[in-house]
Amino acid sequence: MHAFYADHFVLPLPQGHRFPMAKYARLRERLAAELPDIALNEALPATDGELALVHTPAYIAAVAQGTLPPAAQREIGFPWSPAMAERARRSVGATLQACRHVMAHGGIAANLAGGTHHAHADKGGGFCVFNDFAVAARLMQAEHARLHRGRGTLRVVIVDLDVHQGNGTARIFANDPSVFTLSMHGAKNFPFRKEPSDLDVELPDGCGDDEYLAALDHALDELSHRFEPELVLYLAGADPHEGDRLGRLRLSFDGLEARDRRVMDWAWQRRLPVAMAMGGGYGHDLEATVAVQVNTYRVARAYQRRWTAPTAATEGVDGRWHNARP
Repeated sequence: MHAFYADHFVLPLPQGHRFPMAKYARLRERLAAELPDIALNEALPATDGELALVHTPAYIAAVAQGTLPPAAQREIGFPWSPAMAERARRSVGATLQACRHVMAHGGIAANLAGGTHHAHADKGGGFCVFNDFAVAARLMQAEHARLHRGRGTLRVVIVDLDVHQGNGTARIFANDPSVFTLSMHGAKNFPFRKEPSDLDVELPDGCGDDEYLAALDHALDELSHRFEPELVLYLAGADPHEGDRLGRLRLSFDGLEARDRRVMDWAWQRRLPVAMAMGGGYGHDLEATVAVQVNTYRVARAYQRRWTAPTAATEGVDGRWHNARP
């Protein structure tokens, strides 16, 4: 399994800033120590041309040059610096590399950061500068069209299980039938003005494991009836966890692991390649946020083994052995 990172581009944030920048390097450290068979690769920056598949040229230039108006910079939530602009490009680039890998080889690949779903075509927001999933969907469609002329537009589903609604992603693909946006999120959480996704599942404050997983089962079933994707982009936010400062839901470690299994099993049953990103995670305890993300990688690695040995018995996510063909 391949994963891509850009955590060495650290933003110079003010003292006391609530964004947990340190979680990315900590996640990479734990993956290297605990799951050494995951290949960790430095992310390349997305180019202007790749970003322009979604974002306006004026916005791309303003981010690069540090000329965003103060109000627009505040909406993003980060002060501008050259490192901010470079990290934003590489956060997109990591998702592009993950997508290219799974489109070529199948299976699962990941961005250790990403999931910047609050970014719109012409502005950022909520710690999101450029929308990595939106750019990835557009680029994979363009590359698919070049390689497979006459086979139609690549159909992409975005399964967004961050605790916050993916308003930027929903807005970008509002009139595009080739990209299906599914968002499960806190009904009363940020953003307070939401954009309609193709399928929105709003959850009450305090929602726990059983209610959440039942809602996810229903959502995946509805998705199956409404759309037939060829690529899955999975935003595996850690912020539904009960220890998150901003999440307002009450999922346990086991509940989040079950969430990841459901999504990856849904994709595996259909032999759909998956590119995933980590999205939000703002735990009172940084190690708890990282532990949720490491669990996501453990599940992903187990499903990746099914791809690499499709006719053999492989170890399942529950630790038992299963026939890899369902």
